[in-house]
Amino acid sequence: MLNIVLYRPEKPGNVGNVMRTCAAIGAKLHVIGPVTFMRHDKDLARAAMDYETLVPVKYYEGLAAFIKDENPQLTYYVTRYGQHLYADVDFSVIIGDFYVMFGAESEGIPLEILREHKEKTLRIPMKPAARSLNLANAVAIVAYEIMRQQGFPNLAVFEVLKGPDYL
Repeated sequence: MLNIVLYRPEKPGNVGNVMRTCAAIGAKLHVIGPVTFMRHDKDLARAAMDYETLVPVKYYEGLAAFIKDENPQLTYYVTRYGQHLYADVDFSVIIGDFYVMFGAESEGIPLEILREHKEKTLRIPMKPAARSLNLANAVAIVAYEIMRQQGFPNLAVFEVLKGPDYL
């Protein structure tokens, strides 16, 4: 199962949008703190809409608490310094839980973490002058590529609310 990890996110609206993405694809969301906003922040609630009840979100005081609680065996780290393109990893063969970590909006994932896991760093291609993408957009890009490679497991591939013949 895909687990999305946000390392010290700073914008509650981004976290809310990531919650919606996780709810839409059935991923778990992990938020590593400390965070600069309250869990019931109005911007987070606005962005998450009513999806926050559909996605399990776990908050951790820091990286050590996350590692102790989750004991992640396979983690990828999305960064502008990534050694591999996110689309070049074969996610279709992964069985069981795996994690994809995204860093804080202003600083990303700390270099010491990236250097320790250099071979598991992923990059989203961008124009050379671009420094970064929006956090929620980056999560959506990578998460949906993973879902595509895995055949969109348990996801609706036609309109279910109004029926396949709605149009």
